[in-house]
Amino acid sequence: MMSAPRTDRAPLSPLLRLLILTQLAFNVGFFAVLPFLAEHLGTAIGMAGWLVGVVLGLRTFSQQGLFVVGGALADRYGVRPVVLTGCALRIAGFAWLGYAERTWSVIASVLLIGCAAALFSPAVESEVARQAVLREEAGGGPRARVLALFTVAGQAGAFTGPLLGALLLTADFRTVCLAGAAVFTAVLAGHAVLLPRHIPGREPVAVRGGLGPLLRNRRFLALCCGYGAQLLAYNQLYLALPAEVRRAYGSQAPVAWLFALSSLLVVGAQLPVTRWAGRRLTPRRSLAAGLLLTGAGFAAVAAARPAGLTGMAGLAPLAALVVLLTAGQMLVAPVARAWLPDLAEPGRIGLYTGALSSVSGLLVLLGSTASGALLDLGLPPALPWAALAAVPLAAILVLPGRRPTHDTAPEPA
Repeated sequence: MMSAPRTDRAPLSPLLRLLILTQLAFNVGFFAVLPFLAEHLGTAIGMAGWLVGVVLGLRTFSQQGLFVVGGALADRYGVRPVVLTGCALRIAGFAWLGYAERTWSVIASVLLIGCAAALFSPAVESEVARQAVLREEAGGGPRARVLALFTVAGQAGAFTGPLLGALLLTADFRTVCLAGAAVFTAVLAGHAVLLPRHIPGREPVAVRGGLGPLLRNRRFLALCCGYGAQLLAYNQLYLALPAEVRRAYGSQAPVAWLFALSSLLVVGAQLPVTRWAGRRLTPRRSLAAGLLLTGAGFAAVAAARPAGLTGMAGLAPLAALVVLLTAGQMLVAPVARAWLPDLAEPGRIGLYTGALSSVSGLLVLLGSTASGALLDLGLPPALPWAALAAVPLAAILVLPGRRPTHDTAPEPA
């Protein structure tokens, strides 16, 4: 008997290829800077741990929290103007951060960096999701595979970025920031030429009128809670992990390699994991499995922390955390993004994509401030890590049920 055609291997459209490469470029520039920000704020600027947590939380919230605005603007005005404006703001933010020395200027530049992503990221992500659904409906293969490719591209950038940043950090943090700005300058120039002015099938809708149905969509809000718990956990790679690496190893040197480990795992295993999950797990079970693995990663550190291990032995639990957290992320992120179009109102995929990140960003702001304070309070060493383990485990209880469908028409502009 002849085997069925491998429709999941159908070639991507030029627009999807451009958008996926866009995510790669975004993350090269972003992750050249972010992994080293907490250390810079704590040593060069002299901020307390709780204030570092607030700054990192504000960065995430200004990005994730305003995604809903960027998504709504993409629905109304299209992808191109929103992406180009966001790139310009990111260039200005990185350049400013490189010269910021006072607390207010650090906070302002970090907020600008976040606001930039609040424009370009939901525009790109929502269009990738929309194109993935259209491709699936045309027999081109599961939408989750396209979202997995998008994740792989992002992690390839997340792998390259820290290595670039670590290399440039031998000069100083300012050089790292200016290199990040240069990457986004290249992205801005390339997209001004290559990104279409109008994408067929994406018709503008009014900004007003979409928020009410969104806030009444319980399944969507439940998805936000589950995804937000995973994002809060992942954010600890920038807050709790660097502090623990310094304690265990005496320097920040292994941070770049732990980030590289995470990225290589995603680049090498994301597509097989997504294919396996798509065949064996429902979306809800995939999210639950990912959150369970994430909780297990923090529990491993909590179990090892009272021993006070140092050197390579001290890094082993942190490597386990990175592996388990990354495995959880591979199960959660593409499936959540693939599930979202089924939960969104027609014509509002940008708004819902943005709102998913906005609610998650609020959770990260609150959680990062709390976790930063926990790390500073001198509590028993296992307690902060146990608290972090409890968050994704509790989120499993609120995950949404089956996929709903919508039959209402989008509101015209």
